[in-house]
Amino acid sequence: MAETILYYDCFAGISGDMNLAALVAAGVPREHLNGELDKLRLAGWRLRLTEDSRGGIHGLRLDVDVEAEPAAAGAAGGHHHRRSHADITGLIESSTLSATVKDTALRIFQVLAEAEAAVHRVPVGSVHFHEVGAVDSIVDIVGAAICLEHLHPDRILCSTVTLGSGWVRAQHGMLPVPAPATALILAGVPVRAGVVPFEMTTPTGAAIL
Repeated sequence: MAETILYYDCFAGISGDMNLAALVAAGVPREHLNGELDKLRLAGWRLRLTEDSRGGIHGLRLDVDVEAEPAAAGAAGGHHHRRSHADITGLIESSTLSATVKDTALRIFQVLAEAEAAVHRVPVGSVHFHEVGAVDSIVDIVGAAICLEHLHPDRILCSTVTLGSGWVRAQHGMLPVPAPATALILAGVPVRAGVVPFEMTTPTGAAIL
C-alpha cells in the first residue's frame, strides 16, 4: 500500500504563518481550519489568506490579524497579553478540539517552553511566553495541529532547515540569528545558515518541525 508523505522543503526556513499557508495550499479547507480554530474560544483575531507571488512564483500567503490589546500597567504599549505555559495549556485543554489536536499542540508548546526555560535558566513552569505566547502564535501552533490531523500523513519528512543570518528584534532586544530558542530546538538537526541577512526560521516554526 502506498504511503502518504508530507515533505517539508525548508529552503526558505519556516515560521508558523508559512507553515499554515503551506498546509492550506496542500489541501486543508479554509473553512475547516477556521471552524476548528473557533473551538479555542479565543477572541480578537482572524485569518487572512491572500494569493501572492515572489520572483514570479505563485503561492498562498497567510497572516493572523490580531486586534491591539491595551498594555498592562507599567508596560510599554503595543504588546499582546503575556501568557504562561499553564495559561496556554488550560486554553487548549478546555477547548472542544479533538484529543489528537490537543496532544499535538501541547507537545509543540512543551518544546517551546523547554527551550525558553533553558535560555532563561528558569523552571518550565515559570516560563511566560512573549512573542510565542501572543495570539498569532497560539493560532499558528493549534492551526498546525488541526491541519496535520486533517491531512493525516503516514510520515513527515524534512529537508535541511535554512536559518538565515544577521539579527532579529525580540522582546529582550536584538538577538543573533538563529535566536537562542531556535538553536536549542534544532540542536542535532541538519541546518544551514546565511543565504539572506534576516531570520528565516522562527522558534515557532522550529518547534512545529
